[in-house]
Amino acid sequence: MKTKYIRASDEFLSKQRLLVISPHADDESFGCAGTIAKIKELGGEVFVLVMSVGDLKHYDGRNKPVKGETRRKEFEAVAEFLGIDGYDIAFSDPDTHLRLDKIAQRDLIAVMERDSSVAIDRINPTMVALPAISYNQDHVATFKAGFTACRPHDPGVKNFPRIVLSYDNQTLFWNVDYDKFHPNFYVDISEHLDVKLRALSLHKSQLRHSPHHCSIENMEYMARTRGHEISVLAAEAFVCHRIVL
Repeated sequence: MKTKYIRASDEFLSKQRLLVISPHADDESFGCAGTIAKIKELGGEVFVLVMSVGDLKHYDGRNKPVKGETRRKEFEAVAEFLGIDGYDIAFSDPDTHLRLDKIAQRDLIAVMERDSSVAIDRINPTMVALPAISYNQDHVATFKAGFTACRPHDPGVKNFPRIVLSYDNQTLFWNVDYDKFHPNFYVDISEHLDVKLRALSLHKSQLRHSPHHCSIENMEYMARTRGHEISVLAAEAFVCHRIVL
């Protein structure tokens, strides 16, 4: 009988309980949908905390805002499609959306650490994925609060996430030099690229036509480019801030 070859990376991912903290509904798919799909297929668990949904006026000539409820329903469709084990949306009021930087960091940390139904203290994730810092103020606020919420503790008193990552985004090319994204942790999503693109297509209110950076075509290009960086067909890239084994 031929022995099935199991890659060490697959065995590693199969044991993960991943928490993706997403500033808005769609960031989880832009940055992590392929990784989510792979972990789920391998038998791991995935949870998503969306910090904010709300009405959003796009600069596309329609002069008509996308309703927060629309974005909520799109995210819920993505969660069902990817088989996410649990999720929460922290804020859905119009005064919070795109203003997370106006909320006290201590309050954002409380949501991530203990108050949300998928908070770190409640689900005890082995891996947390945060948005990489960018020019978007909600991404910056989410990363800073999330990084603090993931701080190490005495494991005999309180568990802490052993792996802390920040994930890629289609707008990071616009970062200033000192905030450039330099990935050092990759997940091969060659067999899950179609799933990633399908998940993104469910966020239809946020997608744009090519060659816009928020187009499906660009996201496929990004995944294939990240893949070529490690000589596979497609990948998602992360910065690893901490790993404790």
